[in-house]
Amino acid sequence: MTVSLDTESCPVIPDDIARIVISPKSYTDDELIYGTFRWLRENMPLAKAHVPGFDPIWIVTKHADIREAERNSKLFRNADFNPVLNDQASDEFTRSINGGSTKIISSLTYMDGKEHASYRNLTSNWFLPGRVSELEEQVRRLARQSVENLLSFDGECDFVRDFALHYPLRVIMTLFGVPAEDEPRMLKLTQEFFGVHDPEEQRPEMVADPVAGAKMWAAALEDFYEYFDDLSAKRRAEPTDDLLSLIANSRINGLPIPRAEANGYYVAIATAGHDTTSSSTAGGLHGMIVNPENFAKVKEDPGLIPGLVDEAIRWTSPVKHFMRNAAEDTVLRGQSIKAMDRLMMCYPSGNRDTDVFVDPDRFDITRSPNQHVAFGFGPHMCLGQHLAKLEMRVLFQELLPHLKSIELAGEPRMVETNFVGGYKSLPIRFTKN
Repeated sequence: MTVSLDTESCPVIPDDIARIVISPKSYTDDELIYGTFRWLRENMPLAKAHVPGFDPIWIVTKHADIREAERNSKLFRNADFNPVLNDQASDEFTRSINGGSTKIISSLTYMDGKEHASYRNLTSNWFLPGRVSELEEQVRRLARQSVENLLSFDGECDFVRDFALHYPLRVIMTLFGVPAEDEPRMLKLTQEFFGVHDPEEQRPEMVADPVAGAKMWAAALEDFYEYFDDLSAKRRAEPTDDLLSLIANSRINGLPIPRAEANGYYVAIATAGHDTTSSSTAGGLHGMIVNPENFAKVKEDPGLIPGLVDEAIRWTSPVKHFMRNAAEDTVLRGQSIKAMDRLMMCYPSGNRDTDVFVDPDRFDITRSPNQHVAFGFGPHMCLGQHLAKLEMRVLFQELLPHLKSIELAGEPRMVETNFVGGYKSLPIRFTKN
């Protein structure tokens, strides 16, 4: 493959490689996307992509570089551009409906510095390990109900559609304070929100639209906001012991949280709070099917379940990227990064880096240490990581004793997304103990 240099003598990724990394469809094919990331780590670990229709961006594929950029949030910022990669036409559509800004949602991922710290601190204590551990019995009751439902199938089901989508949704909505009867609505909007580039998730009127992704994102947000405006008002009038009440009644600088920021918080929790956990749970089961010695090990020693959880998260990497931009001229991995240059943090690539992980493509629940970057790193590290791990640990503790064997009953299918997502379908066949 020929490596070219741009006018500033920085390496430019070959066009076919760059297109693979940016294309949502690539992430439905593990061999393609992970093979591409492997080539980049070995040949061009930090280089520029010039794909027509997109801003020029640096592709960051090494574990160490991702951690370095995320650790230094003053130098590598979120909010100057869209922290989610879109093509130029989609970003322009967003600006056209949003007063010239790509900040269409006022969530933590669109914030920097003091603003980010202030809003993160509103709920950070709620998500601390000690506080989360107090939720274990409540989560375990929900896990048992979900496992009972799974076992009611006659030895065959779609693990994603029949199970993995629903258990984390039930957990987060229960803790959040969303009524059970509204959960199907939350699930549908989440699938639209994260599946903006997947034809099967797009709204019929938007299929084949050149900016369908941006329009889907905006439409889903509008529907989320309409729902949460009403629920938030109810929680301010009559607070209850749930996370939504905490946010609805919090204050910043002595004033109530503005509508946009409150809704941004609600949407982040209502979407990423369960979708990533669903994907990782399915990935954990798939990993044990692909490498069945792991299933035998954890059946013999349930003490390995925490390792299973971390390996499932690493191996699946539900968050595919976030964007950063340099606040000033700097150097990363010997490359001259200019002020306002954009960087794509490729978390699945960092989680398969041979500098950090031995035999990284192999699913191994005994992997230790397992310093994956699936939750990010530094000030923007995922707030809900301890809750996600609790949900998965409890789920596998309740499920695995009931399973004697598991195997694929069809081909797994993945969501078309370069942002957040994972399994769309995982047909399995199982026997019960």
